[in-house]
Parts: sequence; C-alpha cells; structure tokens
Amino acid sequence: MFGISSLSSMLVERNPAEHYARDPSAPLHSFTGPEVGAAVLADPVVWQAAALNTLLRNATPEHIIAAAQEAVEPGRLAVVSSFGTESAILLAAVAAVDPCIPVLLLDTGFLFPETLAYRDLVQQRLGLTDVRAIQPNAEEIAGEDSEGNLHHRDPNACCAVRKVRPLAGALSRFEAWANGRKRFQGGGRAIIPLVEADATRLKFNPLAALSREALGARFRALDLPPHPLERNGFYSIGCVPCTSRTAPGEDARAGRWRGRGKTECGIHNRSS
Repeated sequence: MFGISSLSSMLVERNPAEHYARDPSAPLHSFTGPEVGAAVLADPVVWQAAALNTLLRNATPEHIIAAAQEAVEPGRLAVVSSFGTESAILLAAVAAVDPCIPVLLLDTGFLFPETLAYRDLVQQRLGLTDVRAIQPNAEEIAGEDSEGNLHHRDPNACCAVRKVRPLAGALSRFEAWANGRKRFQGGGRAIIPLVEADATRLKFNPLAALSREALGARFRALDLPPHPLERNGFYSIGCVPCTSRTAPGEDARAGRWRGRGKTECGIHNRSS
C-alpha cells in the first residue's frame, strides 16, 4: 500500500563519487538541497540522508517508513519506541507499512509496569509481530550500578549503561532506524530533519514535521489506546526514578529528569 517504487535510485546509492563520475554536470543541490555543501560527497551516508530528506519533505509518516525500508537491505530497518504517550502514532504507521518491522523497546529495568502493559496492548491492537525488549548488560550493571541508585548519583551515566550502550549494540545489526521525535517538542528537536545520518546508518524521524494538533488528530482518527499514566498527569514517560507528573502549563517533557539539568537520555547524540 505504501510502496515507494517511484523513488530515484539515489535512495540506495552507496557511492556518491561514482554517481557524480557518471553525471558530473548534475548540481549537488538538485539532490540534496541548496543548504548542503559538497562536503556530503565525503560520506555516502550523509549524502544519502540529505537526498532522502529532500525527496521526502512532503511525505506522510507512512511513506517515510516505506522509503526507509526501500533505502536499505531487507530486514535491516528497525524502529525504536519508548511506548510512551505518543508512541502509538508512529507504531500505527509502522503497522500500516509492514507489521513485521522490528520494534525495539529499551527495557532499562526501571520502566513503569503500566508502560510494559501498554506495550502488550499496542502490540496486540496493531498486529506488530516483532517487538523486542533490549536490556542492559548484566555485568555492566553489576559493575556500574550494583545498588540501583546510579540515576541519583549520575543520571547521564545511568542512561549510558541502561539505554545508550544497549541500543548501540542492538542497532549494530541494522542499516537504518526510525524514532518518534517531533519538532514541536522544542530544544534540539526543533530543527531535526526527516532523515539524518547517524554515524554509519540512516536515521528516520517520520513524525518530525507533524504539529501537536496533527498528532492529536491522527491519534483520534485511528482510535488508538492512550497510555494509562496519561490520565494521571504523565505526558512524557521514561524510567520511574526520572519521570514526574507535568503541571498545567508546563511543557510536556518538563517531567523528565526534573531539576537535573538534563533533557535527553543520550540515544540521539551517539557518535557510533
């Protein structure tokens, strides 16, 4: 239903230098946009991400996911989801394209029981067939957080051992991944592209361009189940120790790492 067979072969072009050797007259910005300079030629993944970002600028989330599948080898695309309050929007788009796409949940050992129950509900409702729990390395936890209080002493280190490194290991088997970040969430997310390079792989942000209103409209139109904690004032949900309720008028993510000077777990600014 959401095949992207008409996309240019540049989606799977692995060597842009060879592409330009065949057609040196083609202006770079005709493929990547005028804001991207010739430096992208030095990195095939950066080149491919820039080309895809331009081609998909008006695409729906479903078409972006379908393009992600076409851009890599079969079975080499993964979706990373927290199964939070807005996660069902992305997962519904995934299910519409291919319910067999692997969905990775970072099970840190500190997730709310309600989040794990919500995962089961959404998986069953949408017919997702390959939801995987990615857990931290037991030996690393024993060595770095044996008492389970690293989140209090050093939240960045806690996220590193329980989320960042486990995800890096899980993604090593994939050529691309997709996630549910949106520009309206602000901060560094306000300028995220639809497609970007993440070291050696492509990273897709299918919901990036959606407004908060459009997201809500999709949720209602698809009759998706709400996260059970949302009715209790939790609008951005991560691990139990580092998640608090959001007060009226606060930003939805204000309840994450409250008072710790931290706004991201680190999985979106990895170097490899």
